[in-house]
Amino acid sequence: MIVGGGSAGCALASRLSADPSTRVLVLEAGRPDWRWDVFVHMPAALSTPIGNRFYDWRYETEPEPHLGGRRIDHARGKLLGGSSSINGMIFQRGNPLDYERWAAEPGLEAWDFAHCLPYFKRMEDCPAATDDDSFRGHGGPLGLERGPAKGPLFDAFFAAAQEAGHELTDDVNGYRQEGFARFDRNIRRGRRLSAARAYLHPVRGRPNLEVRCRVTVARVVLAGTRAVGVELASGSRRELVRADEVILCAGAFGSPQLLQLSGVGDPEHLRSVGVEPVHALPGVGENLQDHLEVYVQHACTQPVSRQPALQLRRKPWIGFQWLFLRRGPGATNHFEAGGFVRSNDEVAYPNLMFHFLPLAIRYDGTQPGAGHGYQVHVGPMTSDARGSVRITSADPLAKPALRFDYLSTDQDRREWVEAIRCARTILGQPAFAALDGGELSPGPGVETDEEILAWVARDAETALHPSCTSAMGVGEQAVVDPTSMRVHGLDGLRVVDASVFPFVPNSNIYAPTMMVAEKAADLIRGDTPLAPEPVPFYRHSFLTR
Repeated sequence: MIVGGGSAGCALASRLSADPSTRVLVLEAGRPDWRWDVFVHMPAALSTPIGNRFYDWRYETEPEPHLGGRRIDHARGKLLGGSSSINGMIFQRGNPLDYERWAAEPGLEAWDFAHCLPYFKRMEDCPAATDDDSFRGHGGPLGLERGPAKGPLFDAFFAAAQEAGHELTDDVNGYRQEGFARFDRNIRRGRRLSAARAYLHPVRGRPNLEVRCRVTVARVVLAGTRAVGVELASGSRRELVRADEVILCAGAFGSPQLLQLSGVGDPEHLRSVGVEPVHALPGVGENLQDHLEVYVQHACTQPVSRQPALQLRRKPWIGFQWLFLRRGPGATNHFEAGGFVRSNDEVAYPNLMFHFLPLAIRYDGTQPGAGHGYQVHVGPMTSDARGSVRITSADPLAKPALRFDYLSTDQDRREWVEAIRCARTILGQPAFAALDGGELSPGPGVETDEEILAWVARDAETALHPSCTSAMGVGEQAVVDPTSMRVHGLDGLRVVDASVFPFVPNSNIYAPTMMVAEKAADLIRGDTPLAPEPVPFYRHSFLTR
């Protein structure tokens, strides 16, 4: 039984049901991802589902003390495919040194880059890869395409990055991540390729696979130290569904919430909210990590941005192009290029990520002005801030309390100042001179370190990469056994999603989540894991001196 039909759940359902002797039931709390839903399948419509109760669980944090008490909205997909059905479709693996960092933790030796690479390759179909490419895969379910990143603004962006002292790289998912490049994305023939479309829909006809949507799992039912099924909640009614194995794929918020509702977690916290402790695991819901980001926006003096595509009178034609031709402004996610940068010489690999957008707009679709513009999204990728996910009652419909503690550490604050100065350096290069109409945000009134941090506290949004709340490992705070994905001390209960990361990678997290699911499928089935591929990858020169 798989609890959660999101990114990891769809991949597991496909891989596990490939064995006809295994019966697989997927329980998804959201609705189906209907084929006719333009807001899901049109890439450029990505801002519409976010914040919409039909598509988004609409989580929000507790007041963040270092962000002036603001509550930060956290979108999570409320339909089959989970957040892969509403995300920005950016496909990035993270830096190879992310996985070396994972493997340095006790018990995680088999999660280094050499062991993860074959699973990254197995899951993808990358047309940009060559036959002798040791980093990229062909023929996997996750079809990719590379953003075209064409036009005067993209040309200026790449030129400005080089003028600022950075290099271009052929592929941020290949030998060298550090640098600037066109980005891979989960779009195929002009449509979003969610995990549901890539993994689940092609196998829905298997007789040993059942998918049920709109069902709420109240808790995992434990008999002693063994999971025997789950309890479904429908109003005041409860229904027990038995299973030999329960695999939680409910995400960085949902999986620790279900563990806690089932009596698995910190006993003192569980008692305080009316849940009888069954199995003490203090790390459940702890170690919450994320990426925070801001938009550095500029006005554009020439009519070369994609702002006209936002005009109401153009939308019928854009819709026609997308519906019947699968092309035009509706067929792109607009995040076609960006880069990875080290903000200081103390870090071993990039700690800043840039996304460039030939448009000045926020995730919710609001614009700073009606004219042409462009922007970069930027923020620290390896913050040492840590938060938590904790239930507030025994009610499965009550959302847990989310605390990220953004901007709470010296490192985080220092790297935020470096991030804004780095972004301004790139956008202030001569390559933009003929296009630059001035900085719209944060604006000329924000210059000192204190002013930058105050602006970040007022303006930053999540990049929507929550993770690490049921971390793999063998220490006191570890929740999941990295060799089997079982919850420590319990039989028949596993967790497979972004919550098992020990550290958040320095990238968007969809690709790492899918890699974990692919590798977990072999561990769960008892298959021999794919052989490690110890290929050399780029390391900044100071690491080899």
